[in-house]
Amino acid sequence: MAAWMTWRTAMERALYGPDGFYRRGERPAEHFRTSVHASPRFAAALARLLVEVDGALGHPARLDLVDVGAGGGGLLANITANVPPGLAGRLVLTAVEIAPPPAGTPDRIRWLSRPPDAITGLVIANEWLDNVPLDVVEQTPDGPRTVLVDPATGAERPGPPPTGEDAGWMERWWPLREPGERAEVGHPRCAAWASVLERLDRGLAVAMDYSHSRGARPVYGSLAGYRDGATVPAVPDGSCDVTAHVALDACTRAGEDAGADATLLTTQREALRSLGLTGERPPAALAGQDPRGYVAALCAAGEEAELIDPSGLGGFGWLAQAAGIPLPPSLAQIST
Repeated sequence: MAAWMTWRTAMERALYGPDGFYRRGERPAEHFRTSVHASPRFAAALARLLVEVDGALGHPARLDLVDVGAGGGGLLANITANVPPGLAGRLVLTAVEIAPPPAGTPDRIRWLSRPPDAITGLVIANEWLDNVPLDVVEQTPDGPRTVLVDPATGAERPGPPPTGEDAGWMERWWPLREPGERAEVGHPRCAAWASVLERLDRGLAVAMDYSHSRGARPVYGSLAGYRDGATVPAVPDGSCDVTAHVALDACTRAGEDAGADATLLTTQREALRSLGLTGERPPAALAGQDPRGYVAALCAAGEEAELIDPSGLGGFGWLAQAAGIPLPPSLAQIST
């Protein structure tokens, strides 16, 4: 017999329950490609951002670098390797992840299940919010109905009408009109992001994710599953990652309500270009003058091009929110 439940409950159990996909230590790199795994130049760009944050904070004796949804923790180590030694020595590194740290994790990386209570520095949340569980609502001829799912098969059926916080969030951020349209009710993501800003005493928090805005929501939603590098049906049985794109515009307002003083909502392409990634190929003449240097520069250009490709990783949304400091210069120059 099917065990019908809401998508939010099913996702919570499938991803973070006792036998959940992430609880048992699955690492993102084993199942899908992220900017972190695409190129070390992503970490180098974030290192430049960290240097700017450090300067805006007045070079404090202790500087937090927090990675929320840290996976194997590699991003923290790679960023640290790209900053000046004096700054690296002042860093307090924190990986926020529910799975245990992998073997060989450096001792200086703190491993926590939730962000620290007080943060001064830089918080990075790369592809974290898309894994925060949420409910799905579908417009039917009888009005909107919360979608129920059988976690064993992924089969769906209509449930009760959305009420309370779900209904209020949809009215503001994702109204439905025609039968068949679906909304992924994002207030749990807004609350998760607000909880990060509430912990940010001074510094910058950046969320990077598949995203959309109120004027261009996916009509039929964006639920998807990933396993072993392939897209699979979004069956919330614990066998695969289950994800949905993020309403970053709604998270923007939640962050402002939680204390953000300055905000930028842009694309990864624009953000990384402002941090020095161009994807420009080296001049052909270099091939004759310095063949090895030419090959290295060509490889670097290819990696940068992937990170800023507007139809791929470059199309990710970047939500940067500052507390107690202005936006760093590299981001402040981006027109919104």
